[in-house]
Amino acid sequence: MNAWTMTHMRKPRRPRRAALVGPPRSLSVRSRIVVSILVVAAFGLAASGVASYLVQRQGVLAAVDAQLLNTVPNLKTIASGKTSGVPLTSVDAVLRVAMQQVIPASNESALGFIDGEAALVPAVNLPFRIDKDGALVARIVREADPTQVVIGTAKSPLGTLRYLIVPVHVVGDPSPGLYVAAHNLDTELASVAESFQTYIRVALIALALVGLVASLAAGRLLRPIRLLRDAAASSSNAADLTVRIPVTGSDDVSELAAAINSMFDRLQDSAMSQRRLLSDVGHELKTPITIIRGHLELLDAGNVAEVKATRDLAVDELDRMSTLVSDISLLAASRAPHFVELAEVDLASFTKAVGAKASALDPSRSWRVESANGLALIDAGHITQAWLQLANNAVKYSTPGSPIVITTEISQTGPHRWLNLSMCDSGPGIPPNAQARIFERFSRLDSSGATEGTGLGLSIVSAIAEAHGGSVLLTSAPGQGSTFTIRIPLVDIAQPPHQTEE
Repeated sequence: MNAWTMTHMRKPRRPRRAALVGPPRSLSVRSRIVVSILVVAAFGLAASGVASYLVQRQGVLAAVDAQLLNTVPNLKTIASGKTSGVPLTSVDAVLRVAMQQVIPASNESALGFIDGEAALVPAVNLPFRIDKDGALVARIVREADPTQVVIGTAKSPLGTLRYLIVPVHVVGDPSPGLYVAAHNLDTELASVAESFQTYIRVALIALALVGLVASLAAGRLLRPIRLLRDAAASSSNAADLTVRIPVTGSDDVSELAAAINSMFDRLQDSAMSQRRLLSDVGHELKTPITIIRGHLELLDAGNVAEVKATRDLAVDELDRMSTLVSDISLLAASRAPHFVELAEVDLASFTKAVGAKASALDPSRSWRVESANGLALIDAGHITQAWLQLANNAVKYSTPGSPIVITTEISQTGPHRWLNLSMCDSGPGIPPNAQARIFERFSRLDSSGATEGTGLGLSIVSAIAEAHGGSVLLTSAPGQGSTFTIRIPLVDIAQPPHQTEE
């Protein structure tokens, strides 16, 4: 294979990838607020400044036109001979008297025309001479009308001139005459322009002050959000969930900060609950695993009786672990959004059914059911599970043979109505200092282990009640028995009478 072939058989090089450049960082919220305020303020100041300038300019132009037009009656008076005391018989005489008696203003000039030629100027110092601009003179002659007054504006080397052309005629004199008066608008409008420039300078200073105030105000208003960002950034793990945002005032941002603090409270409680659960589960599973391992290590495989005993013990411990895992799964599921599935339930029939199931736990006891009539929306399956758990506890911890009462009642607290599902026993009761502790996971009053159970029963009852939007209430005293009540909001139920069944 020759070099030419090798060269042309090489794979083409891939083009180098351009360096990854992230999108340009957008303006911060504070900057966008300040920019938005400045844009609106600048637009408002510009609009008001331009409007003010145009109004002032129009006023100056109107004043100039009024001053120019005031020349017309003066010329008529001069032409009538009233000012000189003798009749004026020629156009030249009229224009000469006009040049003498009509004194131009400090910003005004005048010029007399006879037969289309510039002939006469006032005998005073003029700010500018119309006759020095030949193009303007020609334009005046061209625009002049022998029958009416003409007013116009012209750009000239002398400036922007507003001029008035007045035709002059005298009976008996065939020569046409023109009297021209002109104002320099640049000089007249100089004060308006200077005023507008001053306004621009003041507006720029005002914009700077508005931007400064807006920046300070936006920074102060957004401070809780910055603190929220810092708190969220530092709360990437459960150990930092103790960070809280200072709440000052009662505005929307303060309410947001309070809501975020509440969210952190819930997250912290959830994280602590998870840690406790993992610790408790580890502790509870450690005992059966240790028991099984110890017996298996010491097992004599040749001893049939010992193998059978070890097998029975292992199966019993595995059943206990299975029950524990099921209870833990139920506790975890109780926090899911759709854990509770509400359905319409007849309270009398439902209570009677739960009473029948509970009586099977200990048929030797006297079970009494007191039920309310009506309908309610509840999750019958989970409520039954919680209620039977209370019944099982009553059987375990109350005096053997003593009666147990199952009650359905309706109560009202202010505008709220509640459904109370109670389990009342006549056992030894629960000491006040232990009443809150018994709802904790893996908590048992009987620490000897004589009573079977995982210690999660009341935790499950409480979780089911909370999933319904309610709670579990306990009324108990040593020697007087205990009453556990699942209290949940009542939905669509009528006030019923009570009926008692033995």
